[in-house]
Amino acid sequence: MIEGNSNTPVKKGFNLSAGAFFKAVIAIAAAVICLYLPYESMGLVGDCAINPVEIRVISVFVLAALFWILQPFPIWATSMMIIVLMIVTMSDSALLPFRVDGVKMISHKSLMATFANPIIMLFLGGFFLAAAATKYKMDLNLARVLLKPFGSNPKLVLLGLMLITAVFSMFMSNTATAAMMLAILAPVLKLFDEDDRGKAAFALAIPLGANIGGMGTPIGTPPNAIALGALNDAVARGDLNAAPVTFGQWMAFGIPYVIVLMVIAWVLLMKIYPIKMKRMELNIEGAGKFDTSPRALIVYFTFALCVILWVMGKDVHGINDNAIAMIPMAVFALTGVITAKDLNGMSWDVLWLVAGGFALGVGLNDTGLAKHLINAIPFDTWSPTALMMGCGVICLFMANFMSHTSTATLLVPILCAVGIACQDNLVALGGVTALLVSVAFASSLGMSLPISTPPNALAHATGYTDTNGMAKTGIVMGLGGLALSWLMMITLAHVNFFGTPESAADNNAQVAPVEIVVPAEPATAPEAVPAEPESDSVVTPAESESAPEAVPAESAPALEVVPELPVTQVEPAC
Repeated sequence: MIEGNSNTPVKKGFNLSAGAFFKAVIAIAAAVICLYLPYESMGLVGDCAINPVEIRVISVFVLAALFWILQPFPIWATSMMIIVLMIVTMSDSALLPFRVDGVKMISHKSLMATFANPIIMLFLGGFFLAAAATKYKMDLNLARVLLKPFGSNPKLVLLGLMLITAVFSMFMSNTATAAMMLAILAPVLKLFDEDDRGKAAFALAIPLGANIGGMGTPIGTPPNAIALGALNDAVARGDLNAAPVTFGQWMAFGIPYVIVLMVIAWVLLMKIYPIKMKRMELNIEGAGKFDTSPRALIVYFTFALCVILWVMGKDVHGINDNAIAMIPMAVFALTGVITAKDLNGMSWDVLWLVAGGFALGVGLNDTGLAKHLINAIPFDTWSPTALMMGCGVICLFMANFMSHTSTATLLVPILCAVGIACQDNLVALGGVTALLVSVAFASSLGMSLPISTPPNALAHATGYTDTNGMAKTGIVMGLGGLALSWLMMITLAHVNFFGTPESAADNNAQVAPVEIVVPAEPATAPEAVPAEPESDSVVTPAESESAPEAVPAESAPALEVVPELPVTQVEPAC
């Protein structure tokens, strides 16, 4: 069962230590400074000029980031602060002194709706599944069955958990996968001694496996589908001189990429969190024969149904992942599988935590701030290598604070247009295909904070992880995965994996020459006036008025053909 942070002591009343107060002052000071920075000198002028509401979003963004990193308050409390602060200072329901004439304010309904975001429903459905699985010992028995092939070596068991999570995440929601696997992991974590940091490695293995595994297929995570759709649409329109990327091609480079990252993550976890336990006996307490009571059978059937529906996908049955998560909520409530007591024990603070991240995304998108910041960057003056690296780093940074899907939805269309305009320069690096794939992967690699991705928040809710360790693994995996994606795409380009991408100039140069037909000049009468042609279908040279006698048709120079005059299109260089 996913529980709250058991390492956080419960205190009565408000108690802010000196250290926490100092951290809060630093964060607030930085946010205030952001309100008065000279943004015009940073290139945010003209079409990219930002208004007072967008400046407030920047300030809140900095305040939230520092609060989440320094943690003077619980991270879920920071998320709640974000939503309230945005409503009272920059929404259409803001206090009157904060209203700005001529500037569109953020809809307060959009900010409040973050509490009922479809991903929140997916979370809640995962909580119901986890609570029911624990209550009827389904998680204990699944842990016994799935982990048995990996023996009793804790390091191999850790690898097994990561691989199982990654495989599920390739075909179903990474949030649903993380919720399911953390339910299975709960009894395993109880096997560790109190001072064994290995349990943190096991807890972090789930979000790492879920986030990385989703990159293996086009449907594994929304950024993949967004990038693939934009790429293939550009090819179909004729804007991009490249071959479309197929589902099989994506898996051909995506799965090896996932495997390499999984090995790196596995080694990194064992390095940061050494496992003291030498042997892990998987005779999990309470595991045995599966419960066959009516309510237990309802849990098994509902659990299996949800997994099957998630794996099959919306295209097969028509129900999206978030709606599927609501099935166990209704079934378990009506059948008494989940009671009011069980409901009260769920981690509602995690839902508030995630809602705060969604609210920041609403602020960035609805005010136009994110688009202005991207457009203010002079991509056309960058070298191809700097363009690809810069786009990837920007995307990775934003994905750590925004929804991965929101990041990809915002950046992919913009960067696709930038890539098409500069496609000649990108040929040697894999073309626009490499640019968009690396951006899609960067979106999924943003996982250095508990609010970076839902699986991270779920793992944090177990109480076994720490923010510093999550930040270390997230930064290393993010930057390392991004560099690996560039290396992979450049290598694939050199072996013509996607076909040889043609530059726009080469493509235009291959246009067949057009023969232009012009009338020949008469040799004897330079000032001859052309006569009206007798037929619309035959064009003949005009007779000169001074010509003494008619020229025979077969000897007349009827037409002069000028060959080798290709028509080319002139396109602006990037």
